[in-house]
Amino acid sequence: MTYKGSKDGKHYWLTPKKIYDDLDKEFHFDFDPCPYPKPDGFDGLKEEWGSSSYVNPPFEGGVTAWVRKSIEECKKGKKVVFVFPIDKWIHYMIESGAEIRNLKDVRWCSIEDGKEGKGTGRWIACFVLDPKKMNKSRSDNSRQTCLLENGGVL
Repeated sequence: MTYKGSKDGKHYWLTPKKIYDDLDKEFHFDFDPCPYPKPDGFDGLKEEWGSSSYVNPPFEGGVTAWVRKSIEECKKGKKVVFVFPIDKWIHYMIESGAEIRNLKDVRWCSIEDGKEGKGTGRWIACFVLDPKKMNKSRSDNSRQTCLLENGGVL
């Protein structure tokens, strides 16, 4: 059975071995909450994760629960390496050294009367490109471990 949105009819995509091995060499994984094949009755969202977990979440059912569980496990002092596709332009901003702020659900103002709307339900990222901070090396930006909450800056 394929997942919703599958354009090629394939059901499950596994991390390429070289990518996984390189990450494992650095982070020493001891748990995979999204294993394939998944054992009968196993639910990675309900399990206690290891001290270093690799998370390539399933696309079915959305990613939010996996993000929340990853943050919860990180707060317990556990390392979580979470992989998920995002648009290339976001990578360009991160690699450029952009400061990222969470503006949350912005209530944009209408051009007709200037009144605030209800919000989109999607949180808004604010990318700040500051030439004084643009000299950071790419490696400085690639070693962030925990997601920052409540409008934090990455």
